[in-house]
Amino acid sequence: MLHIQPGAAEPIYRQIMEQVRRLVAGGQLQAGQELPSVREVASVHAINPMTVSKAYSQLEGEGVLERRRGKGMAVAARAAGKGSAGHRWELIGPGLQVVARQARELELPADEVLDRLRRLMKSEPGE
Repeated sequence: MLHIQPGAAEPIYRQIMEQVRRLVAGGQLQAGQELPSVREVASVHAINPMTVSKAYSQLEGEGVLERRRGKGMAVAARAAGKGSAGHRWELIGPGLQVVARQARELELPADEVLDRLRRLMKSEPGE
């Protein structure tokens, strides 16, 4: 479910938070759906459990997740309604700005960048 990049400039807990926000906004995670446990995420990605716990706790504070006694974390009911097109564009906007800036710095033609983006969006993750 999550794609963690340990060598990325963005801290791992922020990567987790951003991905969960996008999955909820995009509808891949529905209200009430349980997330993998802290231990499971930490084990799969070979990261510190406290890192995962920090991300989950902050998402809980934002109202994206809710703690279920004895069951772990689940998507909060009120978070599920935040999947409007405008909200999804807000979430992807910063990433698009980074790509646009990098493409300009590298003097890459916009049409080629868009073609590659189209191909990436059609391919499976990790290809």
